[in-house]
Amino acid sequence: MKNGSRLAALSGVVVAGALALSACGSDANQTEAAANAPEAGSIDCAEGSVNAAGSSAQKNAVEEWSKAFAAACPGATLNYNPTGSGAGIQAFTEGQVSFAGSDSALDEEEKAAAQQRCEGSPALNLPMVVGPVAVAYNVEGVDSLKLDSPTLAKIFAGEVTKWNAPEIAEQNEGVTLPDTDIKPVYRSDESGTTDNFTDYLKATAGDVWKWEPAKKWPNDAGQGANGSDGVTQLVKSTAGSISYVEYSYAKNNSLNTVSVKNGAGEYTELTPESASKGVAGAKIVGTGNDVELEIDYTAKEAGAYPIVLVTYEVACEKGLPAEQAKFVKSFLTYTSSADGQKILTDIGYAPLPQAVLTKVQASVKALS
Repeated sequence: MKNGSRLAALSGVVVAGALALSACGSDANQTEAAANAPEAGSIDCAEGSVNAAGSSAQKNAVEEWSKAFAAACPGATLNYNPTGSGAGIQAFTEGQVSFAGSDSALDEEEKAAAQQRCEGSPALNLPMVVGPVAVAYNVEGVDSLKLDSPTLAKIFAGEVTKWNAPEIAEQNEGVTLPDTDIKPVYRSDESGTTDNFTDYLKATAGDVWKWEPAKKWPNDAGQGANGSDGVTQLVKSTAGSISYVEYSYAKNNSLNTVSVKNGAGEYTELTPESASKGVAGAKIVGTGNDVELEIDYTAKEAGAYPIVLVTYEVACEKGLPAEQAKFVKSFLTYTSSADGQKILTDIGYAPLPQAVLTKVQASVKALS
């Protein structure tokens, strides 16, 4: 099991002030929620309140989904606590929440604990959100920036320390770069975003990146911040900073983002369209109803943004109490529907590729 200290953030899941969402709210919010609500009769509505926790990357998506779901299913409330992927998985395996959000699929140790929690049935990795990872920065006077993965690796390893370093300048001809310190910011909590970003660096930066992919940031270059909100706020308030954070946070906070060099040799601006291209070639490596994906960060597809993650909803195939099982199936039926997926583009995410979505829909249908 992962470090039990992660549970500290879970105190008060039931009153998760972050995202205890129902049909209440302003008239504008109710109108928007109604517009995004699933079509009448398209899902079997559940009632009551269910707790979930995990990925902060999908917080904004869950917020919109929950409002729309509550508009269609009065009396249904999801309490989602965006504690981070690691803490969410632990809360799930210990029976504190009905499902978890995670930016990486369960590892073997987590699968065993989850199967025990699901009374002998497997827990399924169900991709639901494509959340591109932005490389966000705060450098006065620099509104556009291009970087390749070896340079990013050197920055986050503490080896490139000035914004006008030759490695950066040669990729940004015509850009006036200041002779100021680079201040990397990393996630201090265990995070699926960190797992995906370090996986990208390991796969693409060669010998420059010396560490294995992990949910915990592997070195002490720079300053840590807790959660996606913490990272975003630290970058906004720190001149010379650079970090990795989900695109929705960078977009909502008007942060500048790096155009990252992809496997085709193109410096690609991050957009929902370029992110979808980045995950289009992902392979389904899960078996049965499990939809674990393997992303190729070196894919050579033109226009593809290379640093993408998929957020999974981790749910028991069987084994939950009946009322919880019905709620989870009902909610995930909506999020994996065309109505649920179309919400994502406007709030800084990208929808699942159709081939993956079709498999997810079949797996959600099998939940009981």
